[in-house]
Amino acid sequence: MFVRTPWVQGALAWLVSAYLGATLATMRWRFENLAAADAAIASPDGVIALFWHGRIALAVVCRRVLKRKSRRVLISNSPDGELIARIVGRLGFPAIRGSSTMDNRANRRSIGAFRDAVKFLDAGGVVAITPDGPRGPAERMPEGPVMLARARQTPVFLFGLAARPAVTLRSWDKTRIPLPFSRGCVVFEGPLIIPRGADAETIEAVRLDWQTRLTTVQARAEALLAA
Repeated sequence: MFVRTPWVQGALAWLVSAYLGATLATMRWRFENLAAADAAIASPDGVIALFWHGRIALAVVCRRVLKRKSRRVLISNSPDGELIARIVGRLGFPAIRGSSTMDNRANRRSIGAFRDAVKFLDAGGVVAITPDGPRGPAERMPEGPVMLARARQTPVFLFGLAARPAVTLRSWDKTRIPLPFSRGCVVFEGPLIIPRGADAETIEAVRLDWQTRLTTVQARAEALLAA
């Protein structure tokens, strides 16, 4: 497709990153449950951040929370993922390319991305993941993020992200694009820990629990703006 050619993606990445950077700076932001997130960022340990794929345009605002802590975003190897990787890279979030699925559909690139993420977490960085990306279903948690957290008992934070007013795209994840001078809200929940020795039954229970919690904090962020 024409839009997937390198020069077109480069131009789109520049335009979208410029728009988001300028727009997010004009917004009035509210942060809830920030103290625990600040404590985790101030520590030398790695952190996993999870938010739904449809809120990826809003997640860039978390630069002000992460401060100087090293960060990476797990982005798929798909052509669409290439464009997203270019955009978030320009906004200060370099990508680790691979899938967060890590189930029986995983391939070598996904396994390599998992290892890269573990190594980066060991060095004290933040790995941001949209667990329902890149294929969906929307707002469904696979076991990959749980497995990554289990590998080193890494603390996990859930991010609920909302903006009002915002444009909702007709995409599978209903991506929200904020408008200049709108209001924004970020709700944090964590730290959540899964023991390194967790068995398959525990992993499934944690997966379902984190899925429910992430949907809840997302709804909380939306409700705070609606009040």
